Formats: sequence, structure tokens, C-alpha cells
Amino acid sequence: MNIENKNIGILGLGVSGYWAAKLASSIGANVFVSDSKSDINEIYAKELTDMGVDIELGFHSDRILNSDLIIKSPGIPNDIKIIQNILESNIEMISEIEFAYRLSDLKIIAITGTNGKTTTVTCLYEVLKKKFNVVKSGNIGTPFSEMIYEENISKKLNTDFCILELSSFQIDDIDTFKPDIAMILNISRDHLDRYEDFLDYTNSKMGLFKNMNDDDLIIYNHDDNILSDEIEKIDRVFTAYSLNKNFSTFYLENKKIESSHSKETLHIDECQLLGIHNVSNFIGVATIASHLKLDDKDIFESLKKFEGLHHRFEIFKEVDGIKFINDSKATNIASVQVAIDSIDRNIILIMGGLPKESDFSAILEYSDSIKSIIAYGVASDDIHHSLSESLEVLKIEEFEQAINSAMSLAERGDSVLMSPGCASYDQFKNFEERGDCFKSIVERHYS
Repeated sequence: MNIENKNIGILGLGVSGYWAAKLASSIGANVFVSDSKSDINEIYAKELTDMGVDIELGFHSDRILNSDLIIKSPGIPNDIKIIQNILESNIEMISEIEFAYRLSDLKIIAITGTNGKTTTVTCLYEVLKKKFNVVKSGNIGTPFSEMIYEENISKKLNTDFCILELSSFQIDDIDTFKPDIAMILNISRDHLDRYEDFLDYTNSKMGLFKNMNDDDLIIYNHDDNILSDEIEKIDRVFTAYSLNKNFSTFYLENKKIESSHSKETLHIDECQLLGIHNVSNFIGVATIASHLKLDDKDIFESLKKFEGLHHRFEIFKEVDGIKFINDSKATNIASVQVAIDSIDRNIILIMGGLPKESDFSAILEYSDSIKSIIAYGVASDDIHHSLSESLEVLKIEEFEQAINSAMSLAERGDSVLMSPGCASYDQFKNFEERGDCFKSIVERHYS
């Protein structure tokens, strides 16, 4: 794509908008950035201004309608006025992912799903780097545009694969984007504040495959019923992975991950990362790695050593026979269910935060596993209303009080699981701050 001397509009000056603007400007485009917020990163604004980029803050004027191409940041919803004006003007509008893709020659492995994306991308990166020069990008924190910008500046063209973590928001505005390998982990109810309904959200996720053909590798989790139903509607060749040997090259049997094409095995108790959801993700990673000709011994060795990430079913302390698990990244009900499944019994569950049109009653099926629920924050009333007839639910407003209550209830053999099932924004700026706060309160209590 040749954008030299073209007018490129950027909607949003977050991290992806900044790097898209920087990339476009570096190859000769006339760049204009518009952000409705005034409190943006001053370093971003100064650096872009020094590069000759025009920026407007605090509102969206019609100036962006003079663009030849508009790049929309993933956090911007489609129902705001400026988006409608752009659509009515028939100006091409694409995502930052699509923009960087058009300027890239990298081979791409794309991973999406409602839950587990970041852990799976990081795990795949650790496995593949034994054989390949790989980078990871996208929703994991490094924008794809930054990756392409750095490749252009360094002139290093020795990257074998770029592993992209993609959210539904990033997939929504792709046009020609076509990964060489794509994997979808699961689909469950999430982000319904941005989508018309669950079907709309599901279609967004499945849009990752729309430009792929039978020469590409498309992998899906056969054990996810929603995914399996969606796959049947698509006339393409798909590769399944599963815990069940009838559907997968790698599978789980007698607590071991086994392979249908070697005698190598990996006992799940030897792994650093626990939980059946992580075993499923490991099998997905192994499926990709095997396709790329890594041998099973090397794959299993890397999986065994992989320690996982903070705030994702993170068993960070065990004291007096009580386990403390930080699962702050669990911002929807499906991820809470997975966490409960991974413990199975004697759970003191801390839930709450800002609800996301969640059906908390889905937790009732785990009544035998849960001793008590501590409900905090904005969602506490909904949680109490949905669950208190069948489970002991303590309703507490403040997060720290909720943690202290959980610790006072916990006995030897219990697991205190902070798996909120809600967004963090009522009392915290993000899930990381919430998870760090949980760990700090527990550590301080036992110091």
C-alpha cells in the first residue's frame, strides 16, 4: 500500500493510534489525529507534533472527513456521531491491525478468544522461540504498527513469525487481513455493552477467518460448544484441538498430555501452570508448534517450564493450609467458571466490581464447590440477588473489607479465590491494579 502524500486520519490517540500515526508519518503520509479526550499522553502529542502531525483534542471536528484513509482505534465504538459521518462520506475506515498488515510482509499467527488470549500468545511465543525468530504483538501490549515501524527503522527482516493477540474490537475493522495461522480458544458472553447482542459478538470473533483459505491453518477448540456450532456454518477446512483423543492430535489421558504421533508425554502435575483451561490452551499451542515441525519433546519441555502470567489464576501464596489465588483478569462469568473448575472444592469466592450484563446465576451450578461468596462493589447487589438463596453471600462495599472478610472465613484446606467476574473500573483503574491490591492485602495480613 502506497500512502506517501496521502491524507491519513487517525481516530484516537491511545497507544495504537500513536503508533499508527508514527508509522504513517514515517513513510510520507500527511497525518491528522483526532481524539475526543483532552487528557492524553503528552509525550505522544509532543513527539507526533515534532514529526509534523496535526492533532486536535477534546472533540472530533469534520476535518477528518478530508482524509483518504481513516484508522480507527479499537476503543472507539461505532455508534458515535463522527463514525456515522465517516460512513456517510464513504471514506475507507480500517483498524490499526489492518493498516499495519497492509504495510507488512511478516508471516502472522493470530490468536483470539474471549478468555486466555494473552497467556496462550505468551506460551506459544516461549515454545516457538526455540526454533524460530518470533515476536508477539497486538492486544498483548505492543501495537502491530509499532512492530512494523521498528522493523522498517532497523531494516531487520529476519522475523519468522509475528504472533498477534486480537480482541473482537481489533477484528471488527479488518478488511484484507489474512493470517497464515489463526486459532480461536473459546467464545462466551462478554463486551455486550459494545455489541448489539451475543450473536453480534460471536460474528465479530469469527470474522478473523473471513479472508483465510484452505492453504492457511485455522485451528479451533472443539470442546467449546459455541465454537463447534459456529465452525459447522463455515465452508472451510478447520483443524480441531481437544482434550479428547477422538478429535485432536494432542489430548489428555490419565492426567497426561499425549501425542498421537510419538510416545512423548507431559504429566500435567509437572507443569508450573495449573487448571484444566490451561491444559486446553497447551494443547492448542502444541497443535500449532507441531504444524511448524517442532518435535514433541521440545514442545512438552517448554510447556512444562511455562509459568504463566500475573493475575490469571495466579496461586501466589499458601499459608496455614490456605491457598490464595489472584484471578483478577477474570472479568466475565465464563472465566470464573473455569477457575472454580480448576479448584473444585472448599472455595471462598470473591466476586464483584463493575458488572458487564452478566448472568451471575450461572455460578449456582458450582454450589457444592463454594463455601462462601464475598460480593463487593457495584455488582454486589446483583450477585447477592442471584445467588443468596442457594449460597452464603456476604455483601461488602469496599474491596479491602471484602478481602479481610474472606481471610477471616478461611480455614485449612480452603482456597480464597479472587475471580471477580466483573470489570475493575468501579474501584480500580484496571485489573492489574485490582490484582496487585489483593496480593498486597494478603501479604500484609500475614507479614
